[in-house]
Amino acid sequence: MAVGIFFTSQTALGMLGNSALLCCFIIADISGIRAKPTDLIVKHLTWANFIVLCKGIPQTIATFSQTYYLDYVSCKLALYFHRVARGMSLASTSLLSVLQAITISPNSKWSQLKVRAPRIVGPSMALCWALQLLRYGSIPVYTTDIWGRRNVSGLKDYGYCAVMSPGRLIETIFVILFSFYDIIFLGLMILASCYMVFILLKHKQRLQHIHRTLSPRSSPETRATQSILTLVSSFMFFHVTSIAFTSYLSVLEGTSRWLFNTSVAMAACFPTVCPFLLIRQHTSVFRLFCTCSHQTSPCACTVREL
Repeated sequence: MAVGIFFTSQTALGMLGNSALLCCFIIADISGIRAKPTDLIVKHLTWANFIVLCKGIPQTIATFSQTYYLDYVSCKLALYFHRVARGMSLASTSLLSVLQAITISPNSKWSQLKVRAPRIVGPSMALCWALQLLRYGSIPVYTTDIWGRRNVSGLKDYGYCAVMSPGRLIETIFVILFSFYDIIFLGLMILASCYMVFILLKHKQRLQHIHRTLSPRSSPETRATQSILTLVSSFMFFHVTSIAFTSYLSVLEGTSRWLFNTSVAMAACFPTVCPFLLIRQHTSVFRLFCTCSHQTSPCACTVREL
């Protein structure tokens, strides 16, 4: 009962937060606020969060009802798109931190890259979706429903679906390959985050005497960078923990229900927290736009640039 209530609360809270974030983007489009390059990445990240959280629905039903199982096709689709969305969440967060690092960089050598970056965001996101769909192409092959497990040996019961074991050697190879991919994107996030911290500290030291005389409120770029750093740090904590549980379950003989429930909960933690880390930045821009909408047009243009 406690596990079922936790999954219900987590899924409902995550769906509510991501829906509110999408509503912010819809309001921005209707109001005529110019979209930033990072907005497209956040939109893809939000949709990936939705797909990850959708797994909490059958997980919650299976927790309350011990006789609830998905059918053959639904099992394959549920586990496949859940893994694809998790990979897309990693790629989106990594690209978001890298793009933000390029944007705030004072290095003149990156000036051409700053101009080209907004143009390649769309193709980059499409490429990431394609790579994720290909990367987890083996998931539907080894996924089956609970009713068909009697004809197959070496199954791992995940509550409402089952996964066939391809063998210890193949499982170990899959874990190594998937972990290598995750390490690459996590490394990019770490490098971009460290670079942004370095730029912020250097900028603060240069303008320290100005900050003493002017308003202590930070610039929009600084606030946006701080929100990205908070997003990346929380993502890294939840994602690394989830990878550890998933990798352990992949090579574990048999199935431990509490380990599986913990792995599902950790995988859904970031999609639940993510929209609340981003929504404050967007709503503040919308409030400023509504205030300036009754004034002159230059004010509205300034808001659109934020």
